[in-house]
Amino acid sequence: MPALDRAFRPADYAAATGEVAITQLVFVEGNCRPDEAQREVQLVERLARAEPRIAGIIAFADLTPESGAGDRGLEQTLDALSSSPRVKGTRHNIQGQPAGFCLQPAFVQGVQAVGGRGLTFDLCATHDQLRDVADLVRQCPDTRFVLDHCGKPAIRTRRLDPWRADVARLAAHDNVWCKLSGLLTEANPQDLRDDTLIPYTAWVVECFGRERVMYGSDWPVLTLGGSYCEWYGFTDRFTAGWSAAERCRFYADTAARVYGL
Repeated sequence: MPALDRAFRPADYAAATGEVAITQLVFVEGNCRPDEAQREVQLVERLARAEPRIAGIIAFADLTPESGAGDRGLEQTLDALSSSPRVKGTRHNIQGQPAGFCLQPAFVQGVQAVGGRGLTFDLCATHDQLRDVADLVRQCPDTRFVLDHCGKPAIRTRRLDPWRADVARLAAHDNVWCKLSGLLTEANPQDLRDDTLIPYTAWVVECFGRERVMYGSDWPVLTLGGSYCEWYGFTDRFTAGWSAAERCRFYADTAARVYGL
């Protein structure tokens, strides 16, 4: 993707965020090659020396049976990743995979192993995959999950169902939190009005409550749909009627608690 085919460094992040008062941030794996997962963590650790606001890393861990890692191989991978104090969780994208992908026994057991280490698992899936995701969560009661990008609803076509029912099904599990992020790239760039996004953000908050939603930027991917400050401005307006404590939870405290920052 040409718009993303370059390095995005801490200086670019600082320029993109402008005067938004960010004290800590979490790096989420960038879909690296499986054999480069540890190198990606090492890169971010080096970047953190110059950008101490990098407080956490969600690292890639290959949970597919095709990886050939097996239980012992995954344990070794998690050992290596956990050797970095900034690694707080893992992610293996479900988005783009066929139906049933995240319900393979090896994948389910891998997510259980991640939870057994006290690490979180970020769920990156599209709206049509959420039923499988809910079945995965049901089998992993001891793993803390973060649903990325509100489950990527079909905003371009203004579809709400069955996404709403599937989000409610996920929210019924108290070990799942939802990251309010990624919606600019799911919407039509010519239709980025607040009233286009609010039906989706309001439903997420209705289902998860203000205690289990957290702010996320999806930078730099969000630049495909708008700017960092446009997204932050939307969330600022959306939460304007919340109490100071609720806004503090949304922008900081919930992420710090869930990811153990």
